Amino acid sequence: MGIDINHKHDRKVHRKEPVSQNVYLRLLVKLYRFLGRRTNAKFNQVILRRLFMSRQNRPPISVARIVRQMKTKQRVGKTVVVVGSVTDDKRIFEVPNLKICALRFSESARTRIIKNGGTILTFEQLAVESPLGQNTVLLQGRRNAREANRHFGAPGLPNSHAKPFVREKSRNHEQARGRRASRAYKA
Repeated sequence: MGIDINHKHDRKVHRKEPVSQNVYLRLLVKLYRFLGRRTNAKFNQVILRRLFMSRQNRPPISVARIVRQMKTKQRVGKTVVVVGSVTDDKRIFEVPNLKICALRFSESARTRIIKNGGTILTFEQLAVESPLGQNTVLLQGRRNAREANRHFGAPGLPNSHAKPFVREKSRNHEQARGRRASRAYKA
């Protein structure tokens, strides 16, 4: 007799559809599922996979980062594609003429791009314009830019830069009594 295998934990952990019930997102999924199946462009499959992702895995990207990434010679005149939000950055003064396709734009980012002669596309318009992803640059924001990531790890350990969850940094808030100069100890 063989061993009876417990199948209680068998599951594939990649998404086949978005968790969100947003009608517009689901229509985009329908569109890109079709394009991914009927064209042999890897671009459409990547877009589809990113449409399924959680918000943590679709971090926002700023206009400044897009401008910096598009400075290279071979990227000039190409369409930027972001499966996520595009936000404004006040630290950059000149926004060049850009063509950006994204799920969402912050209001100030939208006005700045359009004011400087740029164009904003939706994913439906992108599917019409470049169904195979020709002349596009796929960009995404930094996933570890979240404040929560600073707390990952064990604070207090040697060489660990994890940020502790403390209200404030002062004499009477979680300060260890180790032998060091700040604790009036001279070696």
